[in-house]
Amino acid sequence: MQITAAVVRERSGTFNIERIDLCDPRADELLVEVTASGMCATDLHGRDAYYPTQFPKVFGHEGAGIVRAIGKAVTKFKTGDHVVMSYPWCGECPNCRTQRQSYCVASFDLKMNGTRADGSTLHSKDGQPIYSAFFQQSSFGNFTIANERFAVKVRNDAPLDILGPLACGGQTGAGAVLNVMKPAPGDSFAVFGVGAVGLSGLMAAKIAGCDPIVAIDVHEHRLKLAREFGATHTINHSGRTDVVAEIRKLTGLGVRFSLETSALAPVFREAVEALMPAGTCVLLGSARAGTEVSFESPFLQNGRIVRGVIQGDSVPQEFIPKLADYIMDGKFPLERMITFYDLADINRAADESSKGKTIKPVIRMPH
Repeated sequence: MQITAAVVRERSGTFNIERIDLCDPRADELLVEVTASGMCATDLHGRDAYYPTQFPKVFGHEGAGIVRAIGKAVTKFKTGDHVVMSYPWCGECPNCRTQRQSYCVASFDLKMNGTRADGSTLHSKDGQPIYSAFFQQSSFGNFTIANERFAVKVRNDAPLDILGPLACGGQTGAGAVLNVMKPAPGDSFAVFGVGAVGLSGLMAAKIAGCDPIVAIDVHEHRLKLAREFGATHTINHSGRTDVVAEIRKLTGLGVRFSLETSALAPVFREAVEALMPAGTCVLLGSARAGTEVSFESPFLQNGRIVRGVIQGDSVPQEFIPKLADYIMDGKFPLERMITFYDLADINRAADESSKGKTIKPVIRMPH
């Protein structure tokens, strides 16, 4: 079938709105009419070839929509189901077999290669392949193909145009808190960087009852939103403030939990140095290969834990519906950080996201 999608034809190129061909779903796949898709830094890093990639390509990995057709072997979905398309995993490696699928050993290739696992592509134009299957979905189009394994059924009364970001940024930030840190009420918490991932973590900390909640960022409009979402204190990381000293002034010993989302080595070090003894820092920011951070060994030896987390340690089929419930209960107001754009305005969305003018761009698809 022919669809409308945003195609990038060269490294750092523009998103071109084109009519292209989409293949039929295979036995274990779904045809999804995409309502909307979040855009995050990973899409822009892919466009700019931070990672090995092939062009032309369709990006997008935070898609939500409605199932319009199913393959003959699909058992968990039916036409008309509302779905969020989450991250891919192989299902066969030791991590996948023990519900640690966010650490699937094949995940990088499945996310970035632009093909299914067997090397086939989802899209083409004039008989030439367009590399898609980005995160096994390529959701910057009005229809796409999703594997049954990676799709998540969500409640039909939740607005699909705000659920897409749960697929990546939402479950990454919230999962780091609720699945990994598991704070008790009254535990102190600091988040370094309050973009979409950091704000998701902050909202989860509020749900968990953390107090105090400290938000650190360089954008005052983001800090204002952080306060509205539950931050008890905010610090503008202007370069003139000793952030660690400020946090210790607020908390005494430092925080029990810190969340680092910036991917900047000096900030990561601050997030660790802000910990109290036996505190835990979770690293979410994706730094470029070769980025190094150093810590004093005695400081870490005093019970402090530093660990990286991917996709919030989430089992999407369990965690994303829980987050949708929090949205509908008013506890996870994701919609307040969203700016909507039509697919025709996707380049403006990318530009405003890169400049920090918008926190979470969501692209609405034409139908």
